[in-house]
Amino acid sequence: MGERLLVGTRKGLFRVERDVRGDWKISNTWFLGDPVSAVLAETGTERIYAALDLGHFGVKVQRSKNAGESWSEVAAPAFPEKPEGLEDKDPMRGVDVPWSTKLIWTLESGGPGELWCGTIPGAVFHSSDGGDSWQLMRALWDDPRRQKWMGGGYDFSGVHSVLIDPRDSSHITVAVSVGGVWQSTDSGAHWELIGAGLRNAYMPPEQADDPLPQDPHCVVHCPAQPDRMWMQHHNGIFRSDDSGRNWRELQDVPPSSFGFAVAVHPTDPDTAWFVPAIKDEQRIPVDARLVVSRTRDGGRSFDVLSEGLPEEPAYDLVYRHALDISNNGERLAFGSTTGSLWISENQGDSWQAVSKHLPPVLCVRFET
Repeated sequence: MGERLLVGTRKGLFRVERDVRGDWKISNTWFLGDPVSAVLAETGTERIYAALDLGHFGVKVQRSKNAGESWSEVAAPAFPEKPEGLEDKDPMRGVDVPWSTKLIWTLESGGPGELWCGTIPGAVFHSSDGGDSWQLMRALWDDPRRQKWMGGGYDFSGVHSVLIDPRDSSHITVAVSVGGVWQSTDSGAHWELIGAGLRNAYMPPEQADDPLPQDPHCVVHCPAQPDRMWMQHHNGIFRSDDSGRNWRELQDVPPSSFGFAVAVHPTDPDTAWFVPAIKDEQRIPVDARLVVSRTRDGGRSFDVLSEGLPEEPAYDLVYRHALDISNNGERLAFGSTTGSLWISENQGDSWQAVSKHLPPVLCVRFET
């Protein structure tokens, strides 16, 4: 099996792979009509997991043990019953935080047979049996500071980034919109709020550097050097060299430091990619020019990459999980809200359109 791509959309899951002529084509479709909010191809196995957001019918998880030939429903992360009389309200909207899974926002592999899941409302779940059952990380959910987390783009806070240290699977870092960056060194038994150096501009000035009300949009680490993390934050692009404890904001990033997606080279921690946009109300590409920005020197300078991307005005937005990089660091792929999908074979120097007619793309993941 060669390298393939899984694309989760608002209307199903698609596999894209090369045909006999070497062209990237859609080869499989699953769950047509259903929103696929997260997808994971477990490294070294044929297992694939897909999270479905079925609205009135709830959140579902589908698992394939044979690379997509067949699927079966497995357990979905579930919250305990809310204690009677407990007040738990979103501080921004003043409405009750639901103690039920509204969205599976990310799925990640840990140690052998381990899965980690981030949800809306903001919580982290762990499975030690390949998704047959899930355990809520109560230490984080019960932390009183969690009740200060706020909804951002969604009504309630959510955990969208879960990073498992490849050197130590008990070392977990998660990012919350809006609730900052948290870290555990004992498989989730205890959690610490980290993130010195982050800045927000949507809180009163005296709270701008408070690590709690920060809105990281996406956080990734370099697998070969996981102490290096990159963050696309609501207020800009940040870099950490100590596993997220301290961050430095990068300045003068063209054409914009706002966006949602970020990818880092698997072996070169100085190389990272972003898909910029205009901030807040508009959320479209700057000057209607869809581009990718890349740094190869740790953020000191950036290239703006556009070869093969639309020359005409384009209004695509790329969600935080809709950009991915292959294991060898050469191939990138991203999908957009307009249902377009692009692949680069040369680290973003040029791009080719695979499809312009998919449903809106929610997540993209390479499988090997």
